[in-house]
Amino acid sequence: MKNEKKELLDEIEKLIAYGREDKSINPALLEYLEVSDLASIKAKLLERVDNLSQNDKDWLEQFKMYK
Repeated sequence: MKNEKKELLDEIEKLIAYGREDKSINPALLEYLEVSDLASIKAKLLERVDNLSQNDKDWLEQFKMYK
């Protein structure tokens, strides 16, 4: 179960990071969140990513150049 949580947390991290390499989620969350919570968070993030238009993606990409 801990491996499943870690995998979900890693996938969520990648969705949130949008190309950044630094971590923004504390791994200690594994102790407090259930697999169902993490799966729900991942599903919501995927839904939001899918809803981005190409224009939005292009607009967001410009900020990667300035970090």
